[in-house]
Amino acid sequence: MSKNTEQDDPGRVSRPQAGGMLWNAAIVLALVAIVLLFINNREMAGSLAQLDQHDREQIDQLRHDLAETTAAAEKSADSLARQSEETAAEAEARANQELRKAKADLSSAIAKQKREDEQKRQEVEGKLTDLQQANNDATAKLGEIGQNVDGVKGDVASTKSQLDQTGNDLKRVMGDMGVMGGLVATNATQLDALKALGERDYIQFDLKRGPRQKVGDMQLALAKTDPKHNRFTLDVLADDKLVEKRDRSINEPVQLYVAGSHQPDEIVVNEVKKDEVIGYVSVPKLKASR
Repeated sequence: MSKNTEQDDPGRVSRPQAGGMLWNAAIVLALVAIVLLFINNREMAGSLAQLDQHDREQIDQLRHDLAETTAAAEKSADSLARQSEETAAEAEARANQELRKAKADLSSAIAKQKREDEQKRQEVEGKLTDLQQANNDATAKLGEIGQNVDGVKGDVASTKSQLDQTGNDLKRVMGDMGVMGGLVATNATQLDALKALGERDYIQFDLKRGPRQKVGDMQLALAKTDPKHNRFTLDVLADDKLVEKRDRSINEPVQLYVAGSHQPDEIVVNEVKKDEVIGYVSVPKLKASR
């Protein structure tokens, strides 16, 4: 019945026929796929060719750039080398110039130092000469001083001898008040001897008739003189007391006690002239210190 059915239905396709159609369709699809693959491969080959060309162009550009860069680097290196050489030459020239300047400065400093040393040497020699001269002068002066000292020693010895002799000539004389007085000098030499002894202070006077004259702590007035007999009269004012020493003789201690002294002041007249007497006043040391 099935055969009959297939034969009876003209529109229905048999299975073998359907299989052939599918196979043909598959083949067609395969061919189409092959064609598309071929086209795609050709396009890819073209693309690869274009890519390869582009790469080669880029490589060539890179090589060109590298060559230019290398050339520029070499040029820069050459320039730097020349600059380095020029800089080195300039530095060497500068160093040589500074070295020459330093040598010149050193030579100038050495010359200046030599001049200063020479000047100092001359100054030192001058000072040494002055010192030598001063030493010679000092030696000569010392010699003179030594001679003078020897002379002074001789004079001192002579004076001492004279003083000793004069001292032997000095005598103590009873004063007008009945008190043994000090040593009495009758001349200038003996008075110098008394001063050298230093037992009392001595004040010399030259008294003329007239107003009272201050001698030490007292005031003296000459009232009368008798040159023929070497006698005189004095008015003595001391401690606000006026005392008359009448008719006294030369080299006689005219004694007078003053306040604050246990020893009398002594007035000694060595020379009597007309209306004038010359002598000295002897004052105790204790009173003088007070």
